[in-house]
Amino acid sequence: MLTITNLSKGFPGVKALAGVQFQVQAGEIHALVGENGAGKSTLTKVIAGVYQPDEGQIEFDGEIVHWTSPAAAKVAGIHVIYQEFVLFPHLSVAENIFIGHERRGALGLLDHRKTRQDAVELLKRLGVEIDPDARVAELSVADQQMVEIAKALVHKVKLLILDEPTAVIAGKEVNLLFGRLRALKKEGVAIIYISHRLEEIFDLCDRVTVFKDGQFVTSRPVSEVNRERLVSFMVGRDMSELFPTKAVAGTDRPVVLKATNVSVVDRVKNANLELRGGEVTALAGMVGAGRTELALALFGGLPMTSGEISIGGNTHRKMVPALAISEGIGLLTEDRKGQGLAMLMDVAANISASDLASVSRSGLLDHGREHEIAISEIEAYHIACRGPQGPVLTMSGGNQQKVLVARWARTSRKVIIMDEPTRGVDVGAKAEIYRIMRGLADKGLAVLMISSETSEVIGLADRVVVMREGVITGELTGDQINEQRIIELATQKQAA
Repeated sequence: MLTITNLSKGFPGVKALAGVQFQVQAGEIHALVGENGAGKSTLTKVIAGVYQPDEGQIEFDGEIVHWTSPAAAKVAGIHVIYQEFVLFPHLSVAENIFIGHERRGALGLLDHRKTRQDAVELLKRLGVEIDPDARVAELSVADQQMVEIAKALVHKVKLLILDEPTAVIAGKEVNLLFGRLRALKKEGVAIIYISHRLEEIFDLCDRVTVFKDGQFVTSRPVSEVNRERLVSFMVGRDMSELFPTKAVAGTDRPVVLKATNVSVVDRVKNANLELRGGEVTALAGMVGAGRTELALALFGGLPMTSGEISIGGNTHRKMVPALAISEGIGLLTEDRKGQGLAMLMDVAANISASDLASVSRSGLLDHGREHEIAISEIEAYHIACRGPQGPVLTMSGGNQQKVLVARWARTSRKVIIMDEPTRGVDVGAKAEIYRIMRGLADKGLAVLMISSETSEVIGLADRVVVMREGVITGELTGDQINEQRIIELATQKQAA
């Protein structure tokens, strides 16, 4: 369906793609993987007609093509679903599906009945039950994604490209997406699947192509590689090197935070948890287990309905973020863009956001001091940016995450909570974040990590606390930390 030969694309000072090869067959789900900066997004935009290549050839559906615009590529049957959906929240599902291709009557007027009928047919083809009259703003993220796919079907899609499609969904929603993609595959649609979640590659894809630094590395059937080999292709080193050495087992470390019988209405039930300085503790469990809610309760982001939190000799039956920060607790939220970073502000402002007192004089912001602190943190955490005044909006996910780590490491004297700290970042950036987390623990902090990646939990955590339906079902240390035990505890039913 698509064959790319010796394709190159450059920007001022940057060679984004250098003589790359890429091929995807009709009726194939083909993974495209690589670290941030590997060239995946640039290739996607070239295929979709957003960028024009400097060199090379694109053959699509048996013909040599030269797209002059995204509209031309879309008419030919190419559709891209980006991480940020291109939907109009206040329009209906049906109106969004046919935006730009409205159904009209004999007089050229909008035919709302026809629009609705055709939307029903497309949604039925996808096997999803979504009200065509519902406003998109009222839909779940998973259903919004299905609306995006339905938009592709309007154009008789031949090639569907998905960029990090599971970054905002989980659990059953992922399974639903995979089911729809497999159905499209059976219809002969070629699918390019871009994801940092390697387990999805092995679950869903037929072939995988690896890019590194704008160059083609390898392309082979998924059945011929394992996770370790794929990682080595992507980052140029073995997977065993990704995780730093764990803390020495058996050492009696001080308890810096103790949660006793903490409950959050309908979400967490009588949780007891101890966090020790110098350790990385992971909260594991299925989606909806209550991990994030427990973490938010510790930080004061959700109110406790019962229980108490003891830290530094002080016991609190009520916690709020300002009190948590004053007690030396920091929180990196799961949604770094929506709840963590001030996306329209620069690196310096984001780093100092949790401790404005340190960059203020007589109630006024001291930009010089803020600048000095930012320079120090940029160097300490190897943050790739344009400097303290560089916008976080244009940075990679891994570097955005390191900005948040720098912010909270400054004020977290006892506990730092990291909710999905490597979500949406590439393998190389993950390794850096792992080293940072271990470094914080080595300095005496208690690191509480929430992760949905079992390999991450096993590779990094000194202690694993497993939850199911708001209840802590067990705690694992040392050799007990393995996938089987984690899954057993995550699916363990509670006594009535």
